[in-house]
Amino acid sequence: MDAVDPAFAYQFRIILIGNTMVGKSSLLKYFTEGRCPAVSEATVGVDFFAKVVEISPGIRVKLQMWDTAGQERFRSITRTYYRNSVGVLMVYDITSRESFEDMLNWLNEALKYIDPGRAVFMVIGHKSDMAHERVITEADGERFASANGLSFLETSAVTGDNVQTAFTTLAKQIYGMLADGRLKLIDGWDGIKKGYGSEVPRDNFQITEKLKTDSGCCS
Repeated sequence: MDAVDPAFAYQFRIILIGNTMVGKSSLLKYFTEGRCPAVSEATVGVDFFAKVVEISPGIRVKLQMWDTAGQERFRSITRTYYRNSVGVLMVYDITSRESFEDMLNWLNEALKYIDPGRAVFMVIGHKSDMAHERVITEADGERFASANGLSFLETSAVTGDNVQTAFTTLAKQIYGMLADGRLKLIDGWDGIKKGYGSEVPRDNFQITEKLKTDSGCCS
């Protein structure tokens, strides 16, 4: 545990998926460091980021975020991270039709390993600063997300537009599922862990279940 972290009630594990070079790493760098990298390189395997955010007055959660490679040769590595994730950001590039058309493949793959009732999915149309090169409209992204029951935002790691909003919205939605009992702490599952130095707000959040080992999902 990072000793300089402020107190937080929970840790949520988030995975970013999508084709290579859609800007997943840039999104994470902007969110965690407040800057867009001058040079972007394709992620090899999996990279890791973390940040504590306040999702409501006095309630902080730590987001443990896993940046996955989009190349097919790394797909087997990516799959090992699905099962322990409670949040999924599906990222495409608004200037790349292929990356948008592959969103359904990414969603279907994630759903092989993640029970949709135990995770929050969000579709991200990235590089909104490149509107002059846009081939996927905002309406296209909204239709895809709506058809699959997912939330949607367009973001830019260049201007910072909606970057903070995307991650905090995802965290709030996860926390909301905890609040109404759809999510619980589960022994042996890293999707959600109790934090330290901060009082857990509600008693029903204390409920812990045993991880079922006879399923590929976390239910």
